[in-house]
Amino acid sequence: MIKTLGFLRKLNLIQRILIGLVLGAALGLLFPAAQPIALLGTVFVSALCAIAPVLVFVLVICSLANAKNEGKSNIGAVVVLYLGSTLIAAIVAVIGSFLFPLKLTLSASTQQVTAPGSLMEIAQDILLSAVANPVEAIASGNYISILLWSVILGIAFKMSGDGTKKVLADIADAVSHVVGLVIALAPLGVLGLVYETISKRGLAVFADYGMLIALLLGCMAFVALVTNPFLVFLATRKNPYPLVFTCLKESGITAFFTRSSAANIPINMALCKKLGLDEDNYSVSIPLGATINMDGAAVTVTVLAMVAAHTQGIAISLPTAIVLSILSTLAACGTSGVTGGSLLLVPMACSLFGLPVDTAMQIVGVGFVISVIQDSVETALNSSGDALFTATAEYYHRRKAGLPMHMNEKVKKPEDTGVSNQA
Repeated sequence: MIKTLGFLRKLNLIQRILIGLVLGAALGLLFPAAQPIALLGTVFVSALCAIAPVLVFVLVICSLANAKNEGKSNIGAVVVLYLGSTLIAAIVAVIGSFLFPLKLTLSASTQQVTAPGSLMEIAQDILLSAVANPVEAIASGNYISILLWSVILGIAFKMSGDGTKKVLADIADAVSHVVGLVIALAPLGVLGLVYETISKRGLAVFADYGMLIALLLGCMAFVALVTNPFLVFLATRKNPYPLVFTCLKESGITAFFTRSSAANIPINMALCKKLGLDEDNYSVSIPLGATINMDGAAVTVTVLAMVAAHTQGIAISLPTAIVLSILSTLAACGTSGVTGGSLLLVPMACSLFGLPVDTAMQIVGVGFVISVIQDSVETALNSSGDALFTATAEYYHRRKAGLPMHMNEKVKKPEDTGVSNQA
């Protein structure tokens, strides 16, 4: 037993989730009546329900209070590209979900709800939800209210002293650490969730998961290979694909395996140096991109929210879809830096449809099951986009100034630039 625990501790989270998935499926087939195993999934989902509202509230306050006002000439263009591409990614996910509507069988019965049909009804529901008591909002999982009050408090705290901002940052770090501990239990949670599902439905459930993965990856691939290159073309008026494929190869592959945009920052910095970009610009835009450039997260949040709505039989109107795209963009920009952080913001998007928290968290549980593939591809899209749009913004300013861009030239080898492979 000690050797087994020692072996498991050496594995990364994704490997442990895989083991939990396999064990859950096997136990569900062999011992379908062992309901205490299903309790692991229930406890995991309950822990997510408890910590997710606190995480959103604290992270938004901290990020706004500690935001820096940078005066770099390219930063404005970079931010526009970051936010624009994230919004477009959410729209792509909405369209993909309309074209291929998916339904999942959830492990527990949930109440039926109906989404508001008109824009006026949506605005009224959002307004009434937004002005709710923030303490009650955190307790009940009212993410619209949580988002509003955290933005107001974050802006207010921006005028506070450095000591107060440091305390806010420490609180955000502490909450993120707690979230990390909860997510560390994901293998056991996945084991329980998969066990309960397999014991009731059998292996056929993996067909649903496969279609969900295909929808997510299809939307992300469309963003990486169609919409993002189109944005690059609009800014540079040059063939975007050499730059796109360079960023995917140099940054995306590494991010796929590390599954962390923050951990991939040194790789992106080295890539920007190879591309001959201005260090004063990319030293700011690359860390910023690891925080707010979240195309993959926008796809994940939007698709899972749409799946939750379709599962509940909700007819989604065009105004609701538009609001969902905007809300998913804002949610994606606030994604936690921990593995699986985008999944914890799915309930915020689900709240637009009036879905109960237990339904949203069951969808989050499914997200952790498929995160073996989804989170790796999501991170690769997010991180490669940081370098892509940093370069695009600089090439845009060079084009406006009548300077050569050289954006389609082959990237120099590390030994030519003094950048080592270890960077």
